Amino acid sequence: MEIGAKGKLKAALESEAACQKQYGRDMMKKIMLRLSALRAAVSLADFWPPMSGPERCHELKGELVGTFSIDLKQPYRLLFVPIEENAENALKDRSDEQKRWASITKIEIVRIEDTHG
Repeated sequence: MEIGAKGKLKAALESEAACQKQYGRDMMKKIMLRLSALRAAVSLADFWPPMSGPERCHELKGELVGTFSIDLKQPYRLLFVPIEENAENALKDRSDEQKRWASITKIEIVRIEDTHG
């Protein structure tokens, strides 16, 4: 899967040293592990529940609908959105969620945060 990010977050995700400086050693290791898993995936369907494994990938609800979350080091999550050409239509058509997840092959990481705080 293709992964993008912007600004300071992009710099942290592209360099282990920058990531460690911004988030600490333990968090850097978990972030790099999750990025490797995402890059190795053909599509987001590789994380479709119940195949989600330790990542616990899921779509958020409420005002964050359309944003996906993967566990990092508790309580932090890696938040990302699909950047597909047809992402707008994919977000609207929820008749087949697994098919929708399979159509997501490019993502943009938007934040690393505690979504429950």
